[in-house]
Formats: sequence, C-alpha cells, structure tokens
Amino acid sequence: MKGGSMRKEFVVEQIGIIRTPFVAQQDTPIQPSGARGAEGVVEVNLEYEEGLKDIEGFERIWLLYWFDRAGPMQLSVIPYLDNEKRGLFATRAPVRPNCIGLSSVKLLRREGNLLFISDVDMLDRTPLLDIKPYAPRFDVYEVKKTGWLQGRTAEGMKADQRFQSS
Repeated sequence: MKGGSMRKEFVVEQIGIIRTPFVAQQDTPIQPSGARGAEGVVEVNLEYEEGLKDIEGFERIWLLYWFDRAGPMQLSVIPYLDNEKRGLFATRAPVRPNCIGLSSVKLLRREGNLLFISDVDMLDRTPLLDIKPYAPRFDVYEVKKTGWLQGRTAEGMKADQRFQSS
C-alpha cells in the first residue's frame, strides 16, 4: 500500500505435533544435516490422516512448524556457526516475526497418522503446521553464493540458549 503498510492477520492451524528426543534447546542439533540419525515421530491429527495418502513414496519430506519456545523477535542476531551480528533474514535463527521453522527430514515409514522420521532438529512437542514432499527436481538448485555461511557446516553443532524464551 503506497505511503503506509497494511497489516494482515492470518490464522494458522496446528495439524499435529513433532516428537523428538530433544527436550531442551541447548544441545539440540541446529540443522537436519547435523542431526543425521536422530529419530522422531510426527503425530498428525486424525482429521488430517487422509492427507498422508501416498507420502510413503517419498524418501524425504519438508516439515513446517512453529518455534513455540523461541525468544522474542530480533532483527539482528549472532547466529549459530558465527560470532558476528547478522540480519535476521540472512540467518535461520528462530527468533522471527513469524516463528515458522522448516526442516527436510528423512521419512522412515508411515503407520496410520504417524510418520517415523530421522534427521530431526526440532524440540520435542513442536507444533506441526504443514508437510510437503521433498522433490529434488524442484527443491535443489546449484548456487555459487552462500553469503556468510560459505564453507561452514552444521554437522556436530548443537544449539545453546541464545534464542530460547525466558
């Protein structure tokens, strides 16, 4: 809108819950690539079970979830893998205006409304917002620039308390 801003409110419905072995932010892997082998279960609410039809054909899935235990929003953060302040949107820090998380996890199997997954990097009982299939033809791009992340890896890196709520 010219000369001003229009604020829109959106309603997002929780469609399930993500169960993982990580009960505290500290020591949780910071990305799925650093969580190889860490297993969890996605419990999809029964009214959405029909929507899981055909999901078994995918090796990986995207989980969109709510960072329900993140601290207050910050526009500048010192992200994991760095010791310099960065703009929030150039990071994957959870302290966002809309606390939406995104992880690509490995789908091990489905049993009814339960998805057994690995490479989990979220806290136990994280609210699930959506599931999408991971499709390399659509989701993988060859890039030459990765900003301040150039040459850095999340493997073996664990979270600390820098982004948790009080």
